[in-house]
Amino acid sequence: MILLQLFLSFLQIGLFSIGGGYAAIPLIQSQTVDIHHWLTAEQFMDLATIAEMTPGPIAINGATFVGLKVAGLPGAVTATFGCIFPSLILVSLLSFVYRKYRELPMLQHVLSALRPAVVALIASAGLNMLLQVGFDGRTGISLPGANWAGLILTAAAVFILRRCKWNPILVMVLCGVAGLLLGLAGLY
Repeated sequence: MILLQLFLSFLQIGLFSIGGGYAAIPLIQSQTVDIHHWLTAEQFMDLATIAEMTPGPIAINGATFVGLKVAGLPGAVTATFGCIFPSLILVSLLSFVYRKYRELPMLQHVLSALRPAVVALIASAGLNMLLQVGFDGRTGISLPGANWAGLILTAAAVFILRRCKWNPILVMVLCGVAGLLLGLAGLY
C-alpha cells in the first residue's frame, strides 16, 4: 500500500510541477510533510538542501530520497518512476504537438500565460524556505524568535549570487562552512 501511495503522490508532483524543480518544492512539501507526514519540516529542509546540492532535478532527487526513507530501495524506485512518468508521456505528446503547431499565435499566447504562474510557484517556494530558515515555526514570524544567523547567511548568499555573480556551488559550500563554524561556536 505504501508503494502505491508513494507512486500516486509523486505522480501528482510530476504532473503538476510545471516550471521545473523549484516549482515542485511546495508540492513536495505538501505531499511529504502536510498530507502523508513522511517527513518533518526540518527533514524537508534537509531534503531540499540535499536535492539542490546533488546532480539531477530537485523533484527526482526528492522522490528518490523520500521513497528510500519511507520504503527502502523499492520505495525509491517507485517514487522516482511516479515523478518522471507524467513527464515521459507529456513531453512525448507535447513534442509532437509543438512540432506540428509551433507557428500558431494561440500556442505562443498559452506559453506566455504560463510564465507568471511558474514565477509565482518559485517565489512561493523561496518564501516558504526563507520563513523556515529564519523563523521558528512555533513562534511564528517575530523578531525575538528569528534565527539571525540563518537570515544573515541567506541575505549574504543572495547578495553574493546577484551582485558578485559568484558560482552557486561555491556559495553553497561557503554557506555550509559558515553554518558549520557558527554551529561549532554555538551561534547557529
